[in-house]
Amino acid sequence: MSIWVIIPVKPLNRAKSRLADVLTPEARARLSEFMFRRVLSAVKEVKTLAGVLVISRDQHALAIARDHGALTVQESGNPELNTALTRATQVVMGWRGSAVLILPADLPLLTGEDVAAIVDLGKQNNTMVIATDAARDGTNALFTRPPGMVNYMYGVGSFGNHVAQAKAVGAQVKLYESERVALDVDMPSDLEQVRSLHAEIDAVMAPPPTP
Repeated sequence: MSIWVIIPVKPLNRAKSRLADVLTPEARARLSEFMFRRVLSAVKEVKTLAGVLVISRDQHALAIARDHGALTVQESGNPELNTALTRATQVVMGWRGSAVLILPADLPLLTGEDVAAIVDLGKQNNTMVIATDAARDGTNALFTRPPGMVNYMYGVGSFGNHVAQAKAVGAQVKLYESERVALDVDMPSDLEQVRSLHAEIDAVMAPPPTP
């Protein structure tokens, strides 16, 4: 069985625009890179995976991915997320991947235990495993066996849309519930919650010392 993780990454220096009122552009870039590295490290702990594919138009993000042993696909222009994920999934299918796990790059509390548990829930064919966010609106992890089972519908209401699509094609739907996976960082309130749980965050966002 060949299971691949796909991580789409926006340009790190333009990420997290909704935190602009509380963080400088430089701090937002450092925070985005920190979270991306955390996701890569968590995935790397799971030895049963065939590999990781990162898709981005950010050369720096792609270099970080390769440093972590991931394969990369470079996007050009400004591709829409669902289109980029479809392209990455087609690449995995070309490699005869049996399943894909889509993870965003902004899950600072994600662990290898979470990744392994999601994969374990999706052992049977024709299965979708999904983890939503705290508002039960978005999709914070999406595992499908086989790949390409559903059309990607990331955006407002993606959790319900993905579940409805899977049921429409007769797939078994399993929900993975985890406070760690539910916490992504989009709004200032998310950032405050992460700060209360992860002491390293403030140091990461601080500007580097002046030489």
